[in-house]
Amino acid sequence: MGYYLCSMLFFLFLGAKNEQIPMTPGNHPSKDTSINQFTYLALGDSYTIGESVPENERFPNQTARLLAAEGISLAAPRIIAKTGWTTDELEAAIAEAQVTDTFSIVTLLIGVNNQYRGRSVAEYKTEFTRLLKQAIHFAADHSDRVVVLSIPDWGAVPFAEGRDRQQIAEEIDAFNAVNKSVSKKFKVHYLDITADTRKAQQDPALVASDGLHYSAKGMAVWAGKLAGVMRSILQ
Repeated sequence: MGYYLCSMLFFLFLGAKNEQIPMTPGNHPSKDTSINQFTYLALGDSYTIGESVPENERFPNQTARLLAAEGISLAAPRIIAKTGWTTDELEAAIAEAQVTDTFSIVTLLIGVNNQYRGRSVAEYKTEFTRLLKQAIHFAADHSDRVVVLSIPDWGAVPFAEGRDRQQIAEEIDAFNAVNKSVSKKFKVHYLDITADTRKAQQDPALVASDGLHYSAKGMAVWAGKLAGVMRSILQ
């Protein structure tokens, strides 16, 4: 009974109270900041929309602020993400959004719900590959303007208490091995944030108030790393 309630609670966290984020127009990629702002499309799930943190503390928004502080002008991130989404659900949402713009930078972070729902790694590879191709297309077919972020390990947060944390970690690693391999094949940037998320077991401040997602402090680490990658691309 307890396990059933935990599972229901997890999906409540992952599926409730979230709407697709309003989108802002994108421009064609340009390296001349005196003419155009750079544009940024973030694709993902609850980690991308920053479940349980204010909008301005989501990692895409924190990244934009870090770059702005260095004089790199970035328009408000356009986000296609929702808590609970798997790879196929993100694919469907992208198709429904009918995005016609291209962007200076595109990030992709997806897969935790595939792992949680027991979806196969083989299925994930197929769907993730399609998503990555779509991300590259949104970057005007410039693979060097796409950044894939690894899947965080939710086994390190309080919600996982009483579960097999080692098994969760191993499964997350298996999914990340796939997205890393596919990223290498398509020559996009790959940012490993999984090790940072595992520090949440020792540092509760990295976890949001819901005990499942990551706090502004936790995502600030991701934003700092991502800003470094984006800086190298845009400068």
